[in-house]
Amino acid sequence: MRNTILVGPMGAGKSTIGRMLAKELRLPFKDSDKEIEQRTGANIPWIFDVEGEVGFREREHAALAALCQCEGLVLATGGGAVLREDNRELLRAGGRVIYLRTSVEQQLERTARDRNRPLLRGVDPRGVLSSLMEVRDPLYRSVADIVVETDERPPRLVVTEILDRLRALGAREGSGRTALS
Repeated sequence: MRNTILVGPMGAGKSTIGRMLAKELRLPFKDSDKEIEQRTGANIPWIFDVEGEVGFREREHAALAALCQCEGLVLATGGGAVLREDNRELLRAGGRVIYLRTSVEQQLERTARDRNRPLLRGVDPRGVLSSLMEVRDPLYRSVADIVVETDERPPRLVVTEILDRLRALGAREGSGRTALS
């Protein structure tokens, strides 16, 4: 059984939707950032503070390499997982990739009180999120089998759309076996 991998910016709902999707598919759920924290015994902001973004991205790559070798799980990735080409290759090979797309406005609303976002610690979160989206949106699209909009939509509706689109994708591929069979 193939993995179902969620990519997208912070605040897109990857963890929330991923947990719900995993329950519907009766598959285990993994969050790559949580896996990194478990492996290191430190939270993401601490890793950024001590090792910088470069150190964090190395840890992220190792976690993705291990997780993408699994079969039959729902995986929520960090927002910057697509920055490295070798990560994009892992994601493409690791299963069906779903890009949860959301606007900068929605990201601001969803991340406003979250203190575990190292990239948003500065004085201009909107500017940071806009810059990140400009760079990352084409990368998310380059790995995605499916793009789903999450703005102003309850997670349950997003999950239903993902399930429908996974079924349609499986039918188009004519494999007879999909993540839903």
